[in-house]
Amino acid sequence: MNKRGFLRICMTASIAALLASASAGVWAQGSETAGASAAPAASTAKEMRKANRALSRKVYAALAKRKEIEAGSISVVARDGAVTLNGSVTEASQIETVIGVAKTVPGVKSVTSKLSVQRPIGE
Repeated sequence: MNKRGFLRICMTASIAALLASASAGVWAQGSETAGASAAPAASTAKEMRKANRALSRKVYAALAKRKEIEAGSISVVARDGAVTLNGSVTEASQIETVIGVAKTVPGVKSVTSKLSVQRPIGE
């Protein structure tokens, strides 16, 4: 495993730990005030989903502007500023390009790449 792969694993583990601790605190608080905060929590969750979808669309639009990137082969998932890229590119050098483009989008805090290289049939 190279240094970059190790750093990505460490960063992913750190984010997962932060999310787990944050959600545990939210659940603990939610059980104390079950009836009073049910409606606002639902609207907050709805707003978060809306913001996540908007960020995913912004990243995808930024990728689509780059002619050398086949954006249709890439899916974008955003959660609270953390963006995960899934799919395939035709050349290994495009992976870094895609990550770089995603990092330039306002609102993106981190980027995790699960991209692979898949050459077109016949090449």
